[in-house]
Amino acid sequence: MQFVDEAIVLSARGHGETGAIIHVLTHEHGHIAAHIAGGASRRMKPYLQAGAHVEFSYRARSSDQLGSATIEPVGEGASDLLDDPLALTGLQTACLMTQYCLPEREVHVGAYHALSALMMILPHPEIWPAVYVRFEAGLLEALGFGLDLSACAVTGDRDDLIYVSPRSGRAVSRSAGEAYKDKLLKLPMFMLSSQGGVQAGDIGLGLELTGHFLERNVFHPLNKPLPEIRVRLMQTLSDSGYM
Repeated sequence: MQFVDEAIVLSARGHGETGAIIHVLTHEHGHIAAHIAGGASRRMKPYLQAGAHVEFSYRARSSDQLGSATIEPVGEGASDLLDDPLALTGLQTACLMTQYCLPEREVHVGAYHALSALMMILPHPEIWPAVYVRFEAGLLEALGFGLDLSACAVTGDRDDLIYVSPRSGRAVSRSAGEAYKDKLLKLPMFMLSSQGGVQAGDIGLGLELTGHFLERNVFHPLNKPLPEIRVRLMQTLSDSGYM
């Protein structure tokens, strides 16, 4: 197996004395892990940071073998976020959630474009937390667990949708959910439309919503909790007044 593709670095860790294991999300080949010879060098370190855009040249003898790769930087990556700890945490969380959620070697072009779009928005603190919530909803959809917010699961109505069933992931209207509201997840309005404004508390509600289904459908079957970095992102957003 051999290819060259554009990619976003998700994570990297040292391997041996001089190498590194890198995870990337490629445009045409999905999530790929590979060994980078010389990846531990000072020269390579900036190119292996989460969010770096690279040209990824990959080679492996078989599809079940850890291949090797070389990379060439494309653009400046996340350098403009280095002075913004909150946005940097958002970037790192998005990259690691992508790595943990998407199986290796499955093509997810939509996820690549969604991560790229989120990275472009990260310098704008008034926008990116809501985009991040939608990004997680997109991960769920890519895995076949997408939320159905088009109409009330009980009545079929499309108006006044304010809840989500924690079992089905379908929206529920105010009237249909009133008797069960303590058992339903709350649905922030900005998740229904790109034109919807973000109200106080909406980011927290959105993260609780996507987190419930990510934990239930993705991490619980692996006997794992939600990643610590996502928990840290929620706390950091809360401390910064976004929740």
